[in-house]
Amino acid sequence: MANKKVPLTDITVREHLFYAYANLAMAHTAVVKGQEKYERFNFMVRARLYKGLLTGTMNIRTLFDDEKIKLSIGTKCNYCNSTEQLALDHILAQKLGGKDVGDNLIYACKICNSSKGKKDLMEWMSFRGEEFLPLMVIRRYLKLVINYCVDNDLMDLKLSDNVLDNVPFKLILIPINYPSPHKLRLV
Repeated sequence: MANKKVPLTDITVREHLFYAYANLAMAHTAVVKGQEKYERFNFMVRARLYKGLLTGTMNIRTLFDDEKIKLSIGTKCNYCNSTEQLALDHILAQKLGGKDVGDNLIYACKICNSSKGKKDLMEWMSFRGEEFLPLMVIRRYLKLVINYCVDNDLMDLKLSDNVLDNVPFKLILIPINYPSPHKLRLV
């Protein structure tokens, strides 16, 4: 998938989600290193992770890792970093079928929470038209989506399958391309 133009109808959920996760890892490594642009090392990280996820020799890190980060961030909006008028927000909206569990909850300020409403997180990010959401929020979202797809036997479906119209997220909006690293933030 990385170097080929494959029609969307031929891509499986597994390929799409793993490629999105591998690209996120590529962006993450570049941001951590303070890079202005992506370099060979970042592309190698993406290629190795994507291949490893597809072949089963590598795994997605657990949500427990994200819980540790969530605790270290403290009580501030995970979207905009505000510390005012915070509430818990469901990453995968309950009204769309997201679960009311700790893995699906993060802090959001009143402005972000009401702006997002029941929208899918990636739909809201597109709607905002501003900067990318923090990479750690996107990573958590991706893990929730992957877990949902594994639990519901959706990974081997094609992105074009109609059954995917009834999931609590918009697969097609999950980013597989990221802006330059200097335009991104981790948290």
